[in-house]
Amino acid sequence: MKLPLMGVINLIHETEDMGPLTSARCLATVPFGARYRLIDFVLSSMVNSGIQKVAVFAHTKYRSLMDHLGSGSNWDLHSKQSGLFVLPPSMEDQSDFGKGDLYQFYRHRDYFARSPLDYVVIARSHMVCNIDFAKVLEQHRARGSDITVVCKEWPDAETGLTRKAKLDADGRIVDMQDHFGRLASDIVSMEMYVLRKELLLDLVDTSLAQGKDHFVRHAVMPRLGELKVDAYMHDGVLGVVNNIPSYYKHSLELLDPKVWSELFFEPAPIFTKVKDEPPTRYRAGSSVTGSLVANGCDIEGTVEGSILFRGVKVHKNAIVRNSIVMQNGIIGEHGLLSNCILDKEVEIRSDQQLMGAADMPYIALKRKII
Repeated sequence: MKLPLMGVINLIHETEDMGPLTSARCLATVPFGARYRLIDFVLSSMVNSGIQKVAVFAHTKYRSLMDHLGSGSNWDLHSKQSGLFVLPPSMEDQSDFGKGDLYQFYRHRDYFARSPLDYVVIARSHMVCNIDFAKVLEQHRARGSDITVVCKEWPDAETGLTRKAKLDADGRIVDMQDHFGRLASDIVSMEMYVLRKELLLDLVDTSLAQGKDHFVRHAVMPRLGELKVDAYMHDGVLGVVNNIPSYYKHSLELLDPKVWSELFFEPAPIFTKVKDEPPTRYRAGSSVTGSLVANGCDIEGTVEGSILFRGVKVHKNAIVRNSIVMQNGIIGEHGLLSNCILDKEVEIRSDQQLMGAADMPYIALKRKII
């Protein structure tokens, strides 16, 4: 069913502390779950909800983003009239680069003005979840809300950087703070906001006229008293992935079949860029337990409680334990990985041992040879 809702995936100044994993890519394209990227979850949720027009507001290091999204065909967003739009930062001079998302919305206001759709959902890419935005819009209309914020009651939110919210008895948001605030609340914002397009454009113009250029911090949070800002409570799986501990923790949570099936298939499947690979080859003497293994791997050694992306090679007598090995990684004979994250195309030579800690995994840079 087509929704009167246009999607915006906002990558402007995303909060992230991913170190080497984002040195050459934006947060949205960090690999996750053996063959996906972080942006796949919010983009697939929008498409599955009936949203047929999605704009990705890019900011920095977006070459891999362009390569991954392409024409949007993998998400069925390659039609002539609507579809996927990747909007790079619009700058008149270098000082514009540091300006907030409201400025970028203003510079691309024609994208909003030309659309006949009445509502907008603005979301970030680092919220790993599977959500039906049709239900969010339904509640938004039923309550007569000005803005609906998707939230989750989540006491165990210490790993990812989150924005906390405080609700009254009617589910209205009465206070909200950034991740560095001290608000005592178990409710976290999932950084997904539904509102009328006209209200968004009014907030853009009003805030910029006051010298303010950040959507949440300057346009939403100061207006909690004058606008009806309600919470929509999400009850599904959530991973806030914007630093190394949260990436490692939520990645290994996928090894729980219940978490994996709910995240990737409920209420609808998560899509990604299709790459044809042969099935993984498990050679004689190999042992794989409690792991998530993508296509195209070649395993002779032992893999325990780990995630292997496409094309990983684990040689004879090598051991990979509680680790994440991204695309085309090579683990040499008698090599040992424990609590490690290897970026794409890392090669571990024979007899080498790498060991991190459960709360601080060892990270190897892309294409590094050890």
